Amino acid sequence: MNARRAVRGLSLHAVVWLIGAFVAVPLVYAVISGFKSTGELTTNPFGLPARWKIGNYTGILGDAMFWRQIANSTLIAVGTACCTVGAAAMAAFVLARYAFRGRELFYALFTIGLMFPFTVAVLPLFLMLRTFGLLDNPLGVILPQAAFGLPMTIVILRGFFRTIPAEIEEAAVMDGCGRFRFFWTILLPMARPALGTVSVLAVVASWNNFFLPLLVFTDPEWQTIPVGVQQFQGQYSTDYALVLAYVVLAMVPALAFYAVAERQLIGGLTAGATKG
Repeated sequence: MNARRAVRGLSLHAVVWLIGAFVAVPLVYAVISGFKSTGELTTNPFGLPARWKIGNYTGILGDAMFWRQIANSTLIAVGTACCTVGAAAMAAFVLARYAFRGRELFYALFTIGLMFPFTVAVLPLFLMLRTFGLLDNPLGVILPQAAFGLPMTIVILRGFFRTIPAEIEEAAVMDGCGRFRFFWTILLPMARPALGTVSVLAVVASWNNFFLPLLVFTDPEWQTIPVGVQQFQGQYSTDYALVLAYVVLAMVPALAFYAVAERQLIGGLTAGATKG
């Protein structure tokens, strides 16, 4: 029995190491390749650089457009998270705490949104944004991203809100607490783990979104970092080492954010699972 358990533990560790290597090796390769010249990358693709070319990284870090793209992505990600979580929290509160005719129908309509692909809505969305003058406007990306993020966020928050005992709300009402005050001062602080989780998911989804910013922004001043990577790759298509350096630096903010938010993300999902 102990031998079987030991073999199972070793197998699990082997799988974890294999997955970790599958993720880490390309990252390490990209970082090291960014310190090479394109010629050396062609002749010696897997070895260490004979002469570390720091200029690939410092040149990009000294480019004002790179930092502009980082700022644009940050602005849009924060705006998307605020709109998504704010609207979804209010909708999930109603769908979770109050019984009314058609409640499950409304909830079903939101969950159907999980199966609605963004590419189907590209043409009508573009026409709508052009009609409202939201092209080359950050709201033209923030509002559609928030709308497409609502279904998943409502599903997560509704499940969490339903786990909060009704006795807490009844006691608050007896003390003269209105519905909005209960929602704002009692429910939201108690749901902080779930709110943190959905906020992280909204920020990550917005940061990685490529197609919508490409569709909305024609002005280079509003380009986000995924679009910037594509534009940079097209401009320096033959300088592979420089392109890899740009890709690495573009990943750093997302990796740093995930490293900070990882505990909040896992803690929120765990809290929701244990409460359910």
